[in-house]
Amino acid sequence: MTTLVSTIPQIRDALRATFRSGLTRPIAWRQHQLYQIARMAQNERELICDALKKDLGKPKTEVLMNEIGSTIDIAVKSAQRLPEWAKTEHPEVADWQKPWKPTIYKAPRGTVLIISPWNYPMILTFQPLIGAIAAGCTAVLKPSELVPTFSQLLEELVPKYLDPNVCRVVNGAVPETSKLLELQWDHIFYTGNGRVARIVASAAAKHLTPLSLELGGKSPVIIDSAYDIDLAAKRILWGKCNNAGQICVAPDYILIQRDKQDELVKAFQKHYNAFFPDGALDSSLFGSIVSDLHHKRLTSLLSRTKGEIVLQGRADAARRRLEPTIVKDVTDGDSLLEEEIFGPILPIVPVDSLDQAIDFVNARSHPLVLYAFSDNESMKQRLVSETQSGGIVFNDTFQYLAVSELPFAGVGESGYGYQFMKYTYDTFTQLRSSIDMPKDVEQHLAIRYPPHSEEAVKALTAAVYTPIPSSSL
Repeated sequence: MTTLVSTIPQIRDALRATFRSGLTRPIAWRQHQLYQIARMAQNERELICDALKKDLGKPKTEVLMNEIGSTIDIAVKSAQRLPEWAKTEHPEVADWQKPWKPTIYKAPRGTVLIISPWNYPMILTFQPLIGAIAAGCTAVLKPSELVPTFSQLLEELVPKYLDPNVCRVVNGAVPETSKLLELQWDHIFYTGNGRVARIVASAAAKHLTPLSLELGGKSPVIIDSAYDIDLAAKRILWGKCNNAGQICVAPDYILIQRDKQDELVKAFQKHYNAFFPDGALDSSLFGSIVSDLHHKRLTSLLSRTKGEIVLQGRADAARRRLEPTIVKDVTDGDSLLEEEIFGPILPIVPVDSLDQAIDFVNARSHPLVLYAFSDNESMKQRLVSETQSGGIVFNDTFQYLAVSELPFAGVGESGYGYQFMKYTYDTFTQLRSSIDMPKDVEQHLAIRYPPHSEEAVKALTAAVYTPIPSSSL
């Protein structure tokens, strides 16, 4: 059910009043809410799987593993580690400053807005919410209108498990999102595409609202010709098949030595036949494309490519199905390199050297992740030092998301703001600095008061004349 636009300011104001009441401050209260998120995911897993099957055609195992299981794992771990994260810190300072009691308090930012996407609507809604609740914030969740069954289920389940004075769901499309963005928030966490991110950022700028933008882009794969091509193909294809390629970290295109391209193609064909012996079109292990519009976009990209389709994925527009499709001999300027594919199409771009591959990546917007398959440590270090991306993953795809202790973030066009576990907690936390000056140090502070004697000036400006060590260069 769509939320009435006229009620949205009231929802925000009620959450802000809750935050100011101090309800969310106790650590034990936050832990209880986090465990409730885990219970909701666990208890309602069948309803969640059914909703995502209806909206996205998602395989049940994929939902249980990547959405429900991940939500439970992050919620429980965050609750367990929260007391350590939330500890007041006392930084190490010079002895003469220790009586001032320098302190860093962990303060919640306040009332926050979380706008989540359609492709992984469970984990990409609750992953930021877990961090917000852990930090002591109140939150509005705005799920995507492109997954209506799940979004309606969310509206029903959240108040059953979480304190409705602390977390509310707003459903709707552009009018409802526009009203949300008119309001002032203490942080906005948006996951989606760059076009909408610019709208969100512009709206946030009017209130100087801090932002986290988790976007995407064309995440490349570079394959070292000396690497096991068969294994690389297997791992890349698996990463591309998750949610039918509709994920921000999906491998988007491959750069490989020209004389190894055909070997790679054969390996893809082999592993595709192993994954889907009867094809993926009717497989319960392969998802659907989210909408007719996105299906048309993907088939249009394929109709315009100048590359050679070497693994022809069948399409069924009526059911929004599209099988994995491999295209070789793709060159700069091709339709498949225009935008993030966000679907089960994988172009192969042949190159003549590692230098050419690095230049190809660097000539484009910084990706969310760079994948590379190599056992050569020198090559790995070149990629670390000579490219930019949100993350860099060696010898696998997708699976690095399972390491929730690593920070996850984009750079440039792929977004900004860190998340996962403590990094999400930190996103929604203000580090509030403090000192408490004792009365009995007044004699030591006397030097700062005017008028200043020559001796006082010398002491106050001593740092200007600090000896600077010689460089080793």
